[in-house]
Amino acid sequence: MKRQFGETVVGYNIPVLNEREIRAASGILYFFTFLSLMLILFKGDFLMIKYVITIFMVDFLIRVFINPMYAPTLIIGRWIVSRQTPEYVGAAQKKFAWIIGVVLSATMFVLMVLLNSYSPISGIICLICLIFLFFESVFGICLGCLFYNMIYKDKAQHCPGEICKTKDKHEIQKIKIIHILFVLGMVGFVVLMAFLFHDFFSIKPHDLFGLAVH
Repeated sequence: MKRQFGETVVGYNIPVLNEREIRAASGILYFFTFLSLMLILFKGDFLMIKYVITIFMVDFLIRVFINPMYAPTLIIGRWIVSRQTPEYVGAAQKKFAWIIGVVLSATMFVLMVLLNSYSPISGIICLICLIFLFFESVFGICLGCLFYNMIYKDKAQHCPGEICKTKDKHEIQKIKIIHILFVLGMVGFVVLMAFLFHDFFSIKPHDLFGLAVH
């Protein structure tokens, strides 16, 4: 008997997963991956990234080859969002996206942990992982799921926000010329602010309460 990937939920004709806990797990992984990258960039410290890569890989291996319900980050994510109503998404496209995660994290594990090396290759892979995690956790957009639709004839079902379905946008979702003008106005404001106040903003802040130890 073939093991089912995903959960059976009444009202859904395919196995599904809870998108809310997936986004929470992505946010956790993004935070620690980003923090590790900052330590590398500003301190040249590669210790934390090796732990993060190893945990990342093991977590995704559990998701893909054992069962998502046993993946530690998803369990933590489930606990964090336990009071929120589940948002169900198709399990098939998530599995495909997580296989990509396994490939990327395994490559990083070999390069940075086993070979104890760094290169533009590991840097690019790390950036790709950050982008995938950022889009998932912040925007609810699964980039790996988009690739699923490009490869498989059976299109993804029950995507986050039901973006798999073709539908007209609600009025509140539409972007008009006035909105674009305000965004451009903000860009212009930032440029003007940088030009007028750069020297002022560059002054190092002083200790307001004089508590700093010299």
